[in-house]
Amino acid sequence: MEPDLELVQIRPGESFAAWSHGYPFRTVRWHFHPEYELHMVVSTTGRYFVGDFIGEFEPGNLVLTGPNLPHNWVSDIAAGTTVPVRCRIVQFSEEAIRGMQSALPELAGLQPLLESARRGVLFPTATSQAVAPLMLELMEAQGIRRIELFLQIFGCLSRSAGAQALASAGYLPDPSGYMSAGTNKALEYIRQNLTKPFGESDLAAIAGQSTSTFSRAFRKHTGMSLVQYVRRLRINLACQILMSDEDAPITEICFEVGFNNLSNFNRQFLAEKGMPPTKFRRLMSENIDLAEAA
Repeated sequence: MEPDLELVQIRPGESFAAWSHGYPFRTVRWHFHPEYELHMVVSTTGRYFVGDFIGEFEPGNLVLTGPNLPHNWVSDIAAGTTVPVRCRIVQFSEEAIRGMQSALPELAGLQPLLESARRGVLFPTATSQAVAPLMLELMEAQGIRRIELFLQIFGCLSRSAGAQALASAGYLPDPSGYMSAGTNKALEYIRQNLTKPFGESDLAAIAGQSTSTFSRAFRKHTGMSLVQYVRRLRINLACQILMSDEDAPITEICFEVGFNNLSNFNRQFLAEKGMPPTKFRRLMSENIDLAEAA
């Protein structure tokens, strides 16, 4: 079965994404993405898959996967059960880490770790225990503190003794092959054209499917309709702009992220985030001020 493409969103003005999710969750499926991913299990046990590797996980399971390496963690829980926080994740692009290494030559010492990640790397318990509080703090960190924590974490990983490669040496991810799947082609189109107008029939044509077939496949793939999915991505992009540019007018942000009506943008933002964009910006600004004053 071909893996699904996950669209990773890294905020403008930030080098990496740091977030957590519960279980079940939309990304819990056999999937890949061009970014590196550090994945720590916080709760539940189950089975995980990295390339051609299959293993059992428990809380503390800490794995670094490289670009386009398919992976998935499936928790063993009763049907209908939900878990508020199942894992914590850090994702960053090859371009970002190369930029860091160019600016800070000492970071060339991370290269063996990054190369190992192309097969997936499982870290020992001692390393996981050292990294766990850093990842927890990173989930909410702002500004320079994010970079401090990122470097602490990856310094710890680079010095880890007893890390285990997961996928076999001969396993080679094939992103060009993965992208031949119809829904992945459509998702890539969305990634590149998120702020432009398009419809389900346009994406169905890209996927080589009828509109009804594409609609069913897309909902199965993402857990939501195309309209819901695109709206969520556009609102997330608006949040990133609100956080990175305090002077950008709300009206300009509305049109920049792909909405063509301010009142609809405000209504959809409220539905998605539970507050209007003006309040979101104010609260985030207050949070950053408090963090910097601490």
